[in-house]
Amino acid sequence: MVASNGSFFASKAFAVVGASADKAKYGNKVLCWYLNKRLPVTPINPTAHSIEGLPCAKSLAELCSNSTDVSAEMSGISVSVITPPHVSEQILRQAATLGIRHVWFQPGSEPESLNALATELGVTVTGGGPCILVHSQSLLDQARL
Repeated sequence: MVASNGSFFASKAFAVVGASADKAKYGNKVLCWYLNKRLPVTPINPTAHSIEGLPCAKSLAELCSNSTDVSAEMSGISVSVITPPHVSEQILRQAATLGIRHVWFQPGSEPESLNALATELGVTVTGGGPCILVHSQSLLDQARL
């Protein structure tokens, strides 16, 4: 299922998979966007301990393991993905397994057959071009209404 609606921003928490400490990389720019909007966000990076002062989870599964009510917590998280396409497919599959239902693939991170895979897994995705840094403010405003 492909969507570009405010449901992504209706979530209680957010994660950035592919977050980076390198300020020149989009993984850092997207993480900082969430911080600047004062949204609760967790950076996901398999090698970093913290980015922008926030503790990192090594994976979505680790983020999930820190929750006491896994199904309720994970369904309330929306995920931004900034990873290579072959990694992004694994992220989408893991998100679906964990009960995460909203994933936004930043430009260039979309796996092949994104639409078919999202439909198969029952995950609502945004992808195929819109960047959270450019196209998100109106959606964020809609979710806050």
